[in-house]
Amino acid sequence: MSENPPRRQRPTPRNTPGGTPRKHSWLRPANGRTDGDAAAPPAPPAAGSAGGAGSIVHAAVYRDGLRVATPDSLADTYRLLREQPEGMAWIGLQRPSESELLSLAEEFGLHQLAVEDALEAHQRPKLERYGDTLFVVLRAARYLDAPEEVDFGELHVFVGPDFVITVRHSAAPDLSAVRSRMEATPELLSLGPEAVLYAILDAVVDGYAPVVAGVQNDIDEIETEVFSGDPAVSRRIYELAREMVEFQRATRPLVGMLHGLMAGFAKYGTDDELQRYLRDVADHVTHTSERVDGFRSALADILQVNATLVTQQQNAEMRALAEAGFEQNEEIKKISSWAAILFAPTLVGTIYGMNFDAMPELHWAFGYPFAILLMAVVCVSLYFIFKRRDWL
Repeated sequence: MSENPPRRQRPTPRNTPGGTPRKHSWLRPANGRTDGDAAAPPAPPAAGSAGGAGSIVHAAVYRDGLRVATPDSLADTYRLLREQPEGMAWIGLQRPSESELLSLAEEFGLHQLAVEDALEAHQRPKLERYGDTLFVVLRAARYLDAPEEVDFGELHVFVGPDFVITVRHSAAPDLSAVRSRMEATPELLSLGPEAVLYAILDAVVDGYAPVVAGVQNDIDEIETEVFSGDPAVSRRIYELAREMVEFQRATRPLVGMLHGLMAGFAKYGTDDELQRYLRDVADHVTHTSERVDGFRSALADILQVNATLVTQQQNAEMRALAEAGFEQNEEIKKISSWAAILFAPTLVGTIYGMNFDAMPELHWAFGYPFAILLMAVVCVSLYFIFKRRDWL
């Protein structure tokens, strides 16, 4: 790839019959699901590493909706596009280097701020216009069954009069299916870069459906675990709630972006049928965004219910411990009472068992009966005292 390739003069925008410039429009295949999708031919092999392909995942030049070239490098793409004044380049990159993006910026006149965003990644979803170029940031999502997690990817799209550049910073989304679907419907692909942008938007939005289904299944399982007393469910609720925050950040801005595109229908003379297609995608995004909001509310409610159940369980355990302690105290009282009662005769018997000659009671005729009576009186007295105090 040559360094600093000469800036290609912008060709006249693809014209409708009669030479009238075609206005921008935002479109997609009907619901992104034409009958031709099932029979879509596989896309040609991705551009190889020869010729300085670098991070190019796939590059192609189209004319009238048909692929006319599959270049191996950015330099070849520039050259082939110059040879096709009525053509369109669709370049797919994954984690491109700074030099590659600067080369694209030089060739297609990309704005410096958009290029910086594409290099740094970690951008919020947005749509910005720089002259005749649109810069779109999308957050794709996919549900991973094994770890039961939502994996988010970032996609940057540059859309100009005769080019579409996609920059991915993760495995998702897979745009090969989008390219195959569009190539299977050349009448739609012939409508230009805006059609490709719409197809990409539709693919990203359709990719949210499995995530919504997976999250709904997780929430159902969590509800079961909450009421079964699973101690690990709190962590699962927290982690899923964090993923829903990310999901909300990915979907909510799309609503405004699509409504912004719809607001330009009159200005750009968008076909009525294409307007219906775009409204359908906007409806899907709105529905998904509402579902995500509902998931966050449901998880918040579940977390509160789980906290209540945990508190109730802890209170029950504390009550059980208190009752066990009370019963233990009652037993200790009984044991202590009988120990005190038995201690009195033991003490008297121990004293008189010393057998000292100087003890006057030893030679007293009533000494033995007196000792027995004394022990009985003490024991009975203690018994009634403890009984009155409910120790026995």
